[in-house]
Amino acid sequence: MEIKTGKFVAATYDLFVGGEGETPELMEQATTQAPLTFISGTGQMLEAFEDNLAGMKVGSKFDFVIPAENAYGEYDDEHVMDLPRNMFEVDGVFDDKVIFAGNVIPMMDNMGNRMNASVVEVKEDVVVLDFNHPLAGETLHFIGEVLEVRDATEVELAALTSGGGCGSGGCGSCGSGGCGTEEDEHEHEHAHAGGGCGSGCGCH
Repeated sequence: MEIKTGKFVAATYDLFVGGEGETPELMEQATTQAPLTFISGTGQMLEAFEDNLAGMKVGSKFDFVIPAENAYGEYDDEHVMDLPRNMFEVDGVFDDKVIFAGNVIPMMDNMGNRMNASVVEVKEDVVVLDFNHPLAGETLHFIGEVLEVRDATEVELAALTSGGGCGSGGCGSCGSGGCGTEEDEHEHEHAHAGGGCGSGCGCH
């Protein structure tokens, strides 16, 4: 059985990042104990990632490079924004258990699109957030092997429409490790009308 639309796929990979002339850095791994899993052709993965795996079977090995423009795009300074600190207050108290430098938080724009943002800095009056994907501007080099290819079950397909369809692990899936974060209950709205400056992986 080969990989095509509607097939459940499990795979291992090592993900290296770094442009031409740079020393490759191992960014992420999916192992046999914790493989990447997804249903092909359902928007869970980067299109370029799926294109490279199309037609492969169990045991197929892969080694390919995805340039930034076909992955998460170039880094855009305009996606770094200052938002009012009081947006992140709960009952009048600033939520410092969630909003601190280095943390990734789920956000929603005024169009209802969900995306993740990295907290860059917490200032006296504003919180600086970076809506670029963590791998924006990076060339992605995947080396791995296909472990499983089978028909997706009805339960797995149904999960896609109920919001539970993100692949497990995987830069190639929703961002860099799934939909949102464990702090989803702290999701805040912001007024950036542009929206969509998250990963673009189909998991908003």
